[in-house]
Amino acid sequence: MKKRIIGFLGIFILASSFFFGQEKNHKLVAIRGAQIVPVVGQDIPDGIILIKDRLIEAVGKDIPIPKQAEIIDAKGLMAYPGLIDSYCYLGLSEISGVQATVDSRETGRLNPQVRTSEALRYDSMHIPIARSNGITAALVVPAGGVISGQSSLIRLTGWANQEMVIKNPAAMHIEFPQIPRRAGVGMMGAGPRAVPENTAKIIEELKALFKEARFYQKRKEAAARNLFLRLPEFDETLESLLPVVRGELPVMASVHADKDIKAVIQFVKDENLKAIFYAAEQGWKVAEDIKKANIPVVFGSLYALPPVWEDGYDSLFRNPGVLNKAGVKIAFSSASASLAKDLPYHAAKAAAFGLDKREALKAVTIYPAEIFGVEKIMGSIEEGKVANIVLADGDILEFRTNIKYVFIDGKETDLSNRYTELLEKFKKRN
Repeated sequence: MKKRIIGFLGIFILASSFFFGQEKNHKLVAIRGAQIVPVVGQDIPDGIILIKDRLIEAVGKDIPIPKQAEIIDAKGLMAYPGLIDSYCYLGLSEISGVQATVDSRETGRLNPQVRTSEALRYDSMHIPIARSNGITAALVVPAGGVISGQSSLIRLTGWANQEMVIKNPAAMHIEFPQIPRRAGVGMMGAGPRAVPENTAKIIEELKALFKEARFYQKRKEAAARNLFLRLPEFDETLESLLPVVRGELPVMASVHADKDIKAVIQFVKDENLKAIFYAAEQGWKVAEDIKKANIPVVFGSLYALPPVWEDGYDSLFRNPGVLNKAGVKIAFSSASASLAKDLPYHAAKAAAFGLDKREALKAVTIYPAEIFGVEKIMGSIEEGKVANIVLADGDILEFRTNIKYVFIDGKETDLSNRYTELLEKFKKRN
């Protein structure tokens, strides 16, 4: 009996030492020799980034590198925080012309219960393409109707949609009317659009709906306090709006014309909502109003044409610089799936038309992180943050720059994608 006990104790000690040893065996990676662009401070030439598991352990010049660390020689490269696409359809749309591959839109006007995380395709071919150009995170958004649904902030790696989620939900999306274009103005000379809904009417409809949601919440709270009161009948629409009316979930409002921007600013104030503006093509006309309301702005694609030619051919390019100088927090987006890879070039366009280049870089890194409330874990190269790091052979906003390494959550990711497959295929052609 004693021998058995001693034997069991020996096995237990060996197993314990094995498991405890495993816990101490942390994955260490040292990126050495790169010019580090942390975004929130001064650049560090010939610096070192030490990654422990998924976090940045240390950043600086003279950091001791543990013997067991895997060393990546980054001499001649530049280290940037991973880029964040602040509005896109990655994982929701494959081929825009094939309806069966597009899952970004629901039928109906009011769909606050819709969550993009549930429709996300982790195996979308556009995700590795975007990742190979330095994008490590993205806000994946719904479309259609007045209330489109709830977006999700995702990392661009993972074997399942829930594994990719960083923050869910990230925002509730409301769409206000676009600026009507004149006949013949727009892509491919498109004709006049249908007359859009009136912004004032949409605001009144939303106010009534939010009032109903608040009453629904009060009835739930009253029933929780008094067992003799019945709970209200479950309403999925109102239930989904409760985080919005409580100020817990921001509203991301797609708003365009200057007069509509002012109207929505007042609506946000009246309803005491947390808000983010998307698009705001004529935001430069009311920059001071947006700043005073303390509402950040995410820009749509700068590949688009100006909705009003009288504003000038370069109005979309000038818009970010004007808002930034007014003190508005800004961010860029691809507003796409297939063109999500071009995110850095939207920031570059704005930099060519007056936006400070440092601010342009912040608008695809730390500013989006702050806008979506994840600045404590990502958006810059700082000790304690998640190791989302991109190593490039030049300025990441420049078209000719090549991305050499991408780390997401401290792990080096595969940069192969559909483009590289085609390149290798045609290299072998006789």
